[in-house]
Amino acid sequence: MSKFIKLRKGFNINLSGKAQKKISDTQQPETFALKPPDFLGIARPKLTIAQGDNVKAGTPILFDRAKEEVKYVAPVSGEIAEIVRGEKRKLLEIRILADKEIVYEQFEKFSPSQIENLGRNEAVKQMTKGGVWPNLIQRPYGIVADPEDQPKSIFISGFDSHPLAPEYDLLFKNEDEFFQTGIDILKKFTRGHIHLNINSTAEVAQIFAHAKNVELNKFAGPHPAGNVGVQIHHLDPINKGDIVWTINPYGVIQIGKLFLNGVYDGSKIIALTGSEVKDTQYYKTYLGASISKMIKDNIKSDHVRYISGNVLTGEKIDKDGYVCFYHDQVTVIPEGDYSELFGWITPTMEKLSFHKAIGLLSFLAPNKEYTLDTNTRGEPRPFVLTGVLERVLPMDIYPTYLIKSIMAEDYDEMEALGIYEVVEEDLALCEFVDVSKHDIQSILRSGLTLMRNS
Repeated sequence: MSKFIKLRKGFNINLSGKAQKKISDTQQPETFALKPPDFLGIARPKLTIAQGDNVKAGTPILFDRAKEEVKYVAPVSGEIAEIVRGEKRKLLEIRILADKEIVYEQFEKFSPSQIENLGRNEAVKQMTKGGVWPNLIQRPYGIVADPEDQPKSIFISGFDSHPLAPEYDLLFKNEDEFFQTGIDILKKFTRGHIHLNINSTAEVAQIFAHAKNVELNKFAGPHPAGNVGVQIHHLDPINKGDIVWTINPYGVIQIGKLFLNGVYDGSKIIALTGSEVKDTQYYKTYLGASISKMIKDNIKSDHVRYISGNVLTGEKIDKDGYVCFYHDQVTVIPEGDYSELFGWITPTMEKLSFHKAIGLLSFLAPNKEYTLDTNTRGEPRPFVLTGVLERVLPMDIYPTYLIKSIMAEDYDEMEALGIYEVVEEDLALCEFVDVSKHDIQSILRSGLTLMRNS
């Protein structure tokens, strides 16, 4: 039965620079990249290609020795231009010099009637070989799902409540058939429900309006209402030993295209957002695109931060860096590498803060759009027990005590305080409002790694 959930805790960060509702067919970048660090849970990555090799879109270029059947494939066709490694030879990027016209590996095609009769094992084989399996993420831990597991349910968030989030109606326009096929395939992996969760206060994206074989649930409230972890908590909480899978709508569509068309389709629409962008808009490109063409002659100044993703959970990249696998947004904001003497006590309408003592005047203009930079206005210090973290997390979890238990490496306390229910994005807003300036997302990931390896 579908449910309606009203959330009161949270906080919307209203920034300037939302993408205009137009899609550009700008010239494609010369290079694209697959970035292994995007895929959490890869223990021992192994390359199947070498620099100078030619690949097609869908050619396997990487796998994990611990799960050899799951292939990570090339998003475009072309030549392997560079294999970038970091400290201790950690694999960071596989860069591909793309062909002008994309050539695809051919996989088996299935008709709707064949899909209906398809068994789980056949579906797993097609998805792991065809490169779409990494779209499935396991909770707890937020790692790439294991094909041998059977989740108790599968969750899809049909809206994004992060700052400057792109509109799903634009990202997934005319993809209804592929989305439904992806849902029909996913249904073979669980005896539970596939939960498709939408925003009750906004118009439902066309792609979700007529979806079948799903539980269509409605959420209302401020960010992080769109986070799939928050939705799981309120609909089908994770206890010790439980496994839940999550997938974003793009991943569902990719699965549908693989089965219906027999190709790994890495085409994607990316939103270029942020206060420092002259002309915010959407761009048609492919997974792992370099942002160089998007930002050319389109940035207001040189002193900016380029972010793959949103300002809360995104990854800092260079001006010729690459969009991460799971992101459909690039954000550009001012760099904040400066000191501000007594800045926090100066009354102003230009500061946005959850704390009224700092951003008092911002509460007088709730719909104002703000231009914020990367300055944290403080350095890490001992935890101040204000209870503010609990006021922005709409879950029955005490994030302050959870983070302290992780720092103390207290396994029993971590488990008791709900670490299985959260990943970085769920506590990103806590990091934004934390007056102690802790890197909460990084601390949480260290705790999840400890628990997974224990």
